[in-house]
Amino acid sequence: MLLLQQLSNGVMLGSVYVTVAVAFTLTIGVLNFLNFTIPTLFMLSGMAAWALTKWGLPFGLSGPVPWPVALLAAIVVTIAASLLVERFTFRYMKTKYGDATEHAIPLVSSLGFLLIIENMIRIGYGTDPQRMAAVSWDTTIDLGGILLRVPQLTSLVVAFVIVAGLNWVLRQSRVGRGLRAIAENPDAANILGVDSKRLVPVIFMLTGLLCGLAGILFALNYGEVSPGMGEEIGSKAIAGMVIGGLGSIWGAVLGGLLIGIAEMLTIHFFGADTVQVVVWGLLLLALFVRPQGLLGHHSIGKGKL
Repeated sequence: MLLLQQLSNGVMLGSVYVTVAVAFTLTIGVLNFLNFTIPTLFMLSGMAAWALTKWGLPFGLSGPVPWPVALLAAIVVTIAASLLVERFTFRYMKTKYGDATEHAIPLVSSLGFLLIIENMIRIGYGTDPQRMAAVSWDTTIDLGGILLRVPQLTSLVVAFVIVAGLNWVLRQSRVGRGLRAIAENPDAANILGVDSKRLVPVIFMLTGLLCGLAGILFALNYGEVSPGMGEEIGSKAIAGMVIGGLGSIWGAVLGGLLIGIAEMLTIHFFGADTVQVVVWGLLLLALFVRPQGLLGHHSIGKGKL
């Protein structure tokens, strides 16, 4: 029964990795670059929700705000920050330098945003972890001896609903077809009338939404936020994305869940000190055995969504 409980905990933790891994997958699949601001956006969402519920709006504009308002505001802040990154890592750079910025400069500039945002949060709120106020619906359900917390179940359901909805948008909507055309061949897509200047910000909006939800759900589940919370989650989400398959939405889901389960089982059998060894050992093994990932394509970086 204890092993089943750990498996359940692994799936619940994996749901957080899934949401962040899908955010990485969107930028890899469409823009073919690794967006380093994703872990920071995840952290920004959790920290914004904590600050709003504890202090309220900046400059004394309000007292502590209710949870629903704080969650919505945190997501809006995260989406706005993601669009700011798009404005200066893609739109400005491509307007000024053209195709010379295709991969390297956006990657490095996104790393710059990561460091700036994270250190601004450290300056404003310090480096210590902060406790989140418990929500009224934080209860536990007993399913045949397996204990499941309602916020954890909510995370799992929200993760799968978002992924299913995103998959539908990419497959069935006009915006999704345009994004897949850009992923396949940006130049050909522009010739065929796809307006990449209007569609690229959509990727960053979706990235901000995914990171915002993931950061909030993590804060609700574990009751703690900190300026460094995105680093470990982001690295494990990258591992899950690679194991599942670069550019594959459902591969990111599978990889994120596997990483969450592997982490919990490692803690159960070997202790928390060995988690990093097992997770990154699993990643290296996957790269040696199947470098394209479990559900990935052989043509890595070429039209995978």
